[in-house]
Amino acid sequence: MTLFAFRPLSLLPCLPLLFAAVPAWASEEADVAKEAAKDEAKEEAKRPKLEVELGGYADLQFAYLNHGENQNRARGAQRDSRLVFDTTRLVLELEAGLPEYGLETEVEVEFEHGGTGSAVELEYEEFGEYEQEVEKGGEVLVEELYLAKKLGRHVSVSVGRFYVAVGTLSEFYRPTDYLGTVRAESETLVIPNTWDEMGAQVKWQVPWGLRLTGQVVNGLDSTGFSSQGWVVGGHQRRFEVVRATDLALVLRADVTRFDGLSFGASGYYGDTTRNRPKPDLVQQCEAANENEVAPCGYVSAPLLILDAHLSVKKGPWRAKALVLWGHLDNAEQVSQRNARLSNLLGVLRTPVSDNALAVWGEVGFDVAPALGLGDAHEVIPYVRVDYADTQFNPRSALFDNPRFRRTVYTVGAAYTLSEVAFAKLDFSHRRLGSATFRPENTLRLSTGFSY
Repeated sequence: MTLFAFRPLSLLPCLPLLFAAVPAWASEEADVAKEAAKDEAKEEAKRPKLEVELGGYADLQFAYLNHGENQNRARGAQRDSRLVFDTTRLVLELEAGLPEYGLETEVEVEFEHGGTGSAVELEYEEFGEYEQEVEKGGEVLVEELYLAKKLGRHVSVSVGRFYVAVGTLSEFYRPTDYLGTVRAESETLVIPNTWDEMGAQVKWQVPWGLRLTGQVVNGLDSTGFSSQGWVVGGHQRRFEVVRATDLALVLRADVTRFDGLSFGASGYYGDTTRNRPKPDLVQQCEAANENEVAPCGYVSAPLLILDAHLSVKKGPWRAKALVLWGHLDNAEQVSQRNARLSNLLGVLRTPVSDNALAVWGEVGFDVAPALGLGDAHEVIPYVRVDYADTQFNPRSALFDNPRFRRTVYTVGAAYTLSEVAFAKLDFSHRRLGSATFRPENTLRLSTGFSY
């Protein structure tokens, strides 16, 4: 006890010195902090200014259907009465740029069906089997992720993941871009919905009103081709790594010279054999060589897609139209090999047609001024017609199944507030390719935002 009482007393003479030293230490720390702040400010000044913009869109769907899901029955889908609700998608976009260097980057992440992971799905095309669908059970997708560099005023090059410049949905994919409650059924039956791939892209805005786009991207995987969805299932999403042994070339031209009117054409060409998960579509020959995967080469199955498209947004008129045709070489050999694929791959294994066709068009007229609404409002009654045939003009050995030919008539109205909030209501009547199949009716309501 004596020892502990003695030590504080012994420090009393030093207290004035300690109090005198504290301000000095504090002053030194403040100087260090100031110097650090100056250095940080200098570093900040050296960095170019980054321009950042956030955006996105969301879509909710409520539908009443008077038919069952199984279209493979003798007379098509049975009569039924059911409701379907879906948090269709939430998409978040981030754009950032360094204008003084002409650099831009864009990231787009999509959340589909309000969840992630896998789900069990009934595949009526395969005798009502239950299949584990990793892709459709709700997922998070990076649909765009690329870095772009401007070369002068009219040319830009990009590297990364971006939309394939085929069809209308590569450009008009937001809910406020089209009038229907859903994207065009015919287009999404034949090619992947908002088709994105990895590669390089060049865009050239020709001064007199012509916009040219050239892309080199990874090709499709032919194990996913089928009767029902033609090449839609070839979109590579089942594995972590995208196979790009077969590349595809995309060329697109759009005329934008006239105010409110654009039209053009695009073409896609690329092989699909060497992007299969296994090298199982090879040429058979006697010259075996155990050191080579395919000593006599692969069975070539190139895919050609051509389309012509139109978009009108002039005065009160809104319209879009598309004609898309596709051809797959050696479709029979692809089908024969696909029929022997494992169930675990999660593909349909039905024969794929040599050709497919999609045609659709919609037209609407803004009646908001006639209703006394201001410029912020658009009320557009519209009509749409879809026609799709995923077995269009097939090879003679393949039965041209009318089940895969359909026409959809849709009437409805789309309301938009300041091109941000929207609500749509429409009724669609679907007829399959033979009078023996029952027609299918659907009433849909959709709402959401786009910003």
